[in-house]
Amino acid sequence: MEVEATGPRRAQQQPCKNGSAKQLPSDAAKPLRLNPLLVINFLLMVVGSAFGPLLLRAYFLHGGTRKWLSSLLQTAGWPLLLAPLSASFLSRRRSHKDRGSVAPLFLMSPRLLAATVAIGFMTGLDDLLYAYGLAYLPVSTSSILISTQLAFTAAFALLLVRQRFTAFSVNAVVLLSVGAAMLGMNAGGDRPAGVTRAQYSAGFGMTLGAAALYGLMLPVMELSQAKHAARTGAAVTYTLVMEMQIVIGFTATAFSAVGMLVNNDFHAIPREAREFGLGQIGYYLLLAASAIVYQFFFLGTIGAIFYGSALLAGVIMTVLIPVTEVLAVLFFHEPFNGTKGVALALSLWGFVSYLYGEIRAKAQHSDKPLNTEHLDP
Repeated sequence: MEVEATGPRRAQQQPCKNGSAKQLPSDAAKPLRLNPLLVINFLLMVVGSAFGPLLLRAYFLHGGTRKWLSSLLQTAGWPLLLAPLSASFLSRRRSHKDRGSVAPLFLMSPRLLAATVAIGFMTGLDDLLYAYGLAYLPVSTSSILISTQLAFTAAFALLLVRQRFTAFSVNAVVLLSVGAAMLGMNAGGDRPAGVTRAQYSAGFGMTLGAAALYGLMLPVMELSQAKHAARTGAAVTYTLVMEMQIVIGFTATAFSAVGMLVNNDFHAIPREAREFGLGQIGYYLLLAASAIVYQFFFLGTIGAIFYGSALLAGVIMTVLIPVTEVLAVLFFHEPFNGTKGVALALSLWGFVSYLYGEIRAKAQHSDKPLNTEHLDP
């Protein structure tokens, strides 16, 4: 499979759980073409985004209690990326061999590697917060809360990469904040059986914390990629992003594994499997499926963005929020009251406002005459 860019690509994007996507600066918009790889990546993204939270919630509903384990599952599938990355290296090696040069084994610079490791630790902490939230909250509530990461991303992008606020982005932040506040005022109204009010409140706060931390990670990722491109003059390619995702996945998995060791989770897994509501085989199948599905989400999203459009990928992920809500109601019989409906509508309205502002800004930018003073000859 050929995964190298056919030309310089200065834009890239990181996926987010259940919701939005943050686009990095680009030299030019990439035209959307119907491509078999694009279709495959979108299907992977749909499966991961819609079913990842459901599988983790099912783990807790049927007797699972290990938060560090469920945190590890969100990144433990990173070895699946080794196959497409190896295919990319073989393709790159053939290309360099034809030119009489040696292909580099890795595209990441040492500084970018260090920054990516730091992002990996942030990802591990974010996964833990998210796992705590899913342990005590219905999937429908968690999905709406996670969508507020768009507001946090906008705020941190303003501080770190000096991204300007527009009327549309401010409107999106306000709408998302109001939606989260409405859920907060209704806290406990959809509390699952066996979950105390204190646990529900803790899950609510930790899910918001996960959204805030992910909102910080995206501008940090943008900043690290921009500095890498400025230092090396190299374009951001799909292969480079896969390398970064592998480092992030390995680091986050190691972070969670250390937590499991300290919490004695590895010794508790056999006992938990024997007592699991779906049986011992069902327990291990659920763990494996969770790891695979979440990696589908990450791989499918970065592939869909690269071969298609960042804005289109963001729209698809946001539209999948109500799909996850409906699946949670069907499979887990979760209550879906009027407050959740209004909060969901506000979340979708906020994202549409943000999306429209981005499209309008890009259209206005493309109408400006090209400034060639700073372009390389």
